[in-house]
Amino acid sequence: MGGKSAPVGVILAGGAGRRIGGSKALVKLHGRPLISYPLAAMREALGDFAIVAKADTELPSLPGVTVWIEPDVPRHPLVGITQALGLAAGRPVLVCASDMPLLTAAAISQIARASLSSAARAVVARSHGRLEPLLGCYQPGAVEHLAGAPLRGRLAVREAVAALDPLLVEMDDPEVLFNVNTPDDLLQAAAMLDRRTPRPASGPRERSY
Repeated sequence: MGGKSAPVGVILAGGAGRRIGGSKALVKLHGRPLISYPLAAMREALGDFAIVAKADTELPSLPGVTVWIEPDVPRHPLVGITQALGLAAGRPVLVCASDMPLLTAAAISQIARASLSSAARAVVARSHGRLEPLLGCYQPGAVEHLAGAPLRGRLAVREAVAALDPLLVEMDDPEVLFNVNTPDDLLQAAAMLDRRTPRPASGPRERSY
């Protein structure tokens, strides 16, 4: 997507991952680091992207991937979003969480296209009437509001973003918004990925005589 208003992709990786026992980025899902799934989708959809993380965030080896460092405290998604907006040289940022293994390039492109034709300060994914602020495109004009929002946990993210009066984009496939917080979520994500993986077509059966 060309043009000076095209967004920079940003993967938010600054969370502590306490409920899953450590850095989410390193958690393995089908033998791959969890962060590699949204990273692959972002690379396919936008090409131009970065990871935002704490200085002490453990990441897998990611040759050639830009990592932007956010402040050490507090740990909160709004910190990553506002830091990304500050580093994006006046461009909008299209963010996703690092724990969304079912995210697709098509879903990212859907948000990006909507943002290019909207005057809203934010364009955010929605499914079943619930907005998901960690898949959204934020314009530079959103930074002042987000930076001044109270940091009271995940709910505060939705409240702060809703106050921007965002354009909401309904996701055709709600599973792309599934995020992994616990070991049980990881098992569920593995099962969901298995369902989505095409099985190889069976070859012709041999006849016995």
